[in-house]
Amino acid sequence: MTDATIGAIKLTASDEQESPARRALRRLFKRKGAVVGLAVIATFALLALLAPLVVPYDPIATSWSLVRKPPSALHWFGTDELGRDILARVVYGARASLLAGAISVGIALSIGVPLGLLSGYRGGFIDALISRITDAMLACPFLILAIALAAFLGPSLGNAMIAIGISATPIFVRLTRGQVMSVKVEDYVEAARAMGNPRWRIALFHILPNIMPALLVQATLSIAAAIIAEAALSFLGLGQQPPAPSWGSMLNAAQRFLTNAPWMAVWPGLAIFLVVLSFNLVGDGLRDALDPRER
Repeated sequence: MTDATIGAIKLTASDEQESPARRALRRLFKRKGAVVGLAVIATFALLALLAPLVVPYDPIATSWSLVRKPPSALHWFGTDELGRDILARVVYGARASLLAGAISVGIALSIGVPLGLLSGYRGGFIDALISRITDAMLACPFLILAIALAAFLGPSLGNAMIAIGISATPIFVRLTRGQVMSVKVEDYVEAARAMGNPRWRIALFHILPNIMPALLVQATLSIAAAIIAEAALSFLGLGQQPPAPSWGSMLNAAQRFLTNAPWMAVWPGLAIFLVVLSFNLVGDGLRDALDPRER
């Protein structure tokens, strides 16, 4: 037996002894795109959390002597149409965007996963009913549905998060149902059923843990979509209300000054681009890292 074969056997043995979580993390950190995405997300999260310590300016303080000033040593990103520091507004606006992404996806998970688990495991009339409601919601584009719900609930960041969460729920219902229908016929589920475990225990302790990787990947990708949706709602005046900073409302204000003050649109647009791209990179990395066929 050659040295290369012995080394491959040892590597395979050590990989099998490693816990699934550690193995997934090791695979994730081998992907440069995912690592860069995690670094960008962590940077924005820290900036949002430590915003009062990072920026010296009040994001809602106006100054008529500083209206639409270009980037300078005092105001790195320039000022807006009311003399407010754009860097401060971008940093504080990260709070609204990241919070909207996380809470909206949390709402979608808390509603969609139980419904999908019930639909996929029980089947019958319950499955048909939940599936038809899900199909009806999926027939309407995600962003259009979010705008309609936000307009119905009223303009505010909280209502925007609820609207985005409800709009994203059908995606998790459909994904959970499909994963459950695939997993519930596995041998270990049949063995658990043969041992007399009740249905709720089989669903929660044997099926749900084995579909979590797919849900985790979808949740990461959905956060990126939720951030775009929150920016769109704020752009339309249905999300974070002025003078509170939001990347979407900043773009809305900047559209009138694209010729004279392009920096007003560049920085919030770049922030949205970087955060959304980073979540997509992390989602792709997680999909590869959690794939059981990867070695």
